[in-house]
Amino acid sequence: MTASTDELFSLSERYYLPVYRPRRIVLERGQGARVWDRDGREYVDFGAGIAVNALGHAHPALVAALTEQAGKLWHTSNVFVSEPPLRLAEELVGASGFARRVFFCNSGAEANEAAIKLARKWAAAQGRPPGRRAILTFRGSFHGRTLAAVAATAQPKYHEGFEPLPPGFRYVDFNDLAAAEQAMAEGDVCAVLVEPVQGEGGVTPATEAFLHGLRALCDRHGALLVLDEIQCGMGRTGELFACHAYGVAPDVVTLAKALGSGFPIGAMLVGGQAAEVMQFGAHGTTFGGNPLAAAVARAALRELSAPALRANVGRQAQALRDGLAAIDAELGLFAEIRGRGLMLGAQLRPEYAGQAGAILDRCIEHGLLLLQAGPDVLRFVPALNIADADVAEGLARLRAALAAFKG
Repeated sequence: MTASTDELFSLSERYYLPVYRPRRIVLERGQGARVWDRDGREYVDFGAGIAVNALGHAHPALVAALTEQAGKLWHTSNVFVSEPPLRLAEELVGASGFARRVFFCNSGAEANEAAIKLARKWAAAQGRPPGRRAILTFRGSFHGRTLAAVAATAQPKYHEGFEPLPPGFRYVDFNDLAAAEQAMAEGDVCAVLVEPVQGEGGVTPATEAFLHGLRALCDRHGALLVLDEIQCGMGRTGELFACHAYGVAPDVVTLAKALGSGFPIGAMLVGGQAAEVMQFGAHGTTFGGNPLAAAVARAALRELSAPALRANVGRQAQALRDGLAAIDAELGLFAEIRGRGLMLGAQLRPEYAGQAGAILDRCIEHGLLLLQAGPDVLRFVPALNIADADVAEGLARLRAALAAFKG
């Protein structure tokens, strides 16, 4: 007997730790940029699983890679070697233009944990005592939910109730180079951890001057520049790596989300001398870089590296911007549209502050899956291969939802 939506929700409320507040639909299948719920209703997907499903749902190349590898080898642990993760590491190093070595894990938080550990290990190798191994991060950032990643995340709401947090993190305002320079003046900062485009912080891009300035500060003080590209990487800004779009060479980049395009995998890419600091026994993972995940990620990387996909990101980003501008001209809801590539945020006007969640409810009613980035920003991170018809239909449904919201 098939369970109903209400019955499944009752199970979720009974058995899940109540750390989420999902909307009361049960998604059952997807194809491209469309998904269907258990009751047969269709939705245009402008959220892509929080920027994860970069190639949409049920992409044939990913399905083929997964099913082929599933018939060969699922898991070995890192006590042994298998070919798919080796080839993926080789391909990521080649595509990055800066990396020498790769560490695979299972998620973005784990990739950032690895980067935090590497930065501290690097500082120790330079002879810095523990009190001079601070890591600089930025207000509005989001780096994950593990305890060190939460400490790196410069948003107090993620800290509350989890104190004492791991020490050694310092926070300044995003896009404020003078504040970063002052924070590094004492020479006790061993790394700067920054998102080229803040996701949870309101879809706010770093300025080019800010990222280039951070690179110069790190060079001056012997610190590592660590770019968290977990959400903005793998083609989302229009280049495979967000740092390529900015023309900045980092020491470390962390990846996840689109890297597996739906299959869990994370990675830390490291260049220069820092690539040699983590030696045998310094870090590890049981599941990270398993053959299944690596096979899917290799297929995703091939698709995400294609010039045609890059062109599509640029075209659809402009179509979204134009559509949002037209909606705003009619309904007057947005104070600003910002972002890079297909990572866009629509900042609500002050009179609609705190209403992003209510708007998302209306979007569900009109057949559109959308995200927010805080209470005041609508977040658009659709599949990077999204088609013209899906963008047009999604914008039409968004307009209808916003009109209903305004009453």
